Amino acid sequence: MHRSLRPDAVLIQAVIAGALSFAHLHDLAAAAGQTGWKAWAYPISVDLLLVAAWRRLRTARRDRSAWTWFLIALFASLGANIATAGLLDLADVPAWLGILVAGWPALAFLGGTLLVHSPTEPAAEPAPVLVEEPAGGPDVAVDRVDPPASEPVPELPSPEAAPTPTEPAAPAPAVPPALLDHAQKIADAHRASTGSPMAPEVLRARLGVPAPMADAIASHLQLT
Repeated sequence: MHRSLRPDAVLIQAVIAGALSFAHLHDLAAAAGQTGWKAWAYPISVDLLLVAAWRRLRTARRDRSAWTWFLIALFASLGANIATAGLLDLADVPAWLGILVAGWPALAFLGGTLLVHSPTEPAAEPAPVLVEEPAGGPDVAVDRVDPPASEPVPELPSPEAAPTPTEPAAPAPAVPPALLDHAQKIADAHRASTGSPMAPEVLRARLGVPAPMADAIASHLQLT
């Protein structure tokens, strides 16, 4: 699928500006005594140094050397544009301008070499990100360790099989003497009529007393 070519105003403006600057540098170099192919090489040298410095600045913003060479190349290009606008008489170029033009190749070679072979700044390490752990703490996987097959696993006693502590026996209740005499009479009457001692259960039913009291009375009467 072919992409359609559309005119870009910024690109067109860049081409026009580059062509005019290229022509001004050529005219200035030719006026300073650099004729033939030499006059055409000067604008190429200035533009290449400007592009190299700009590429260096994109990767190292704080590189002072890159800023220095960028400003030198920009001054050379801007100076040529101003000089050819009528500020200088190109038919009678001053000596100092001829010296600058003649010394430019060595200066451009030095700047290009330094820009290419200078070490770049190390990439900044990202700041550590603090991750908050949940309230329950991180999940930790724990492997289950089974005991060796040769060693028997001790069995833990179940809670139901554990012996319960015995409660101390409650003291026998005190029997009033009148109740004891009454029970004695009932027991004697039962023995006289039946010829056998009265059972504690029968005595309890006759007296209508609680079981602990009936047991205490039977113990006194020796019915158990």
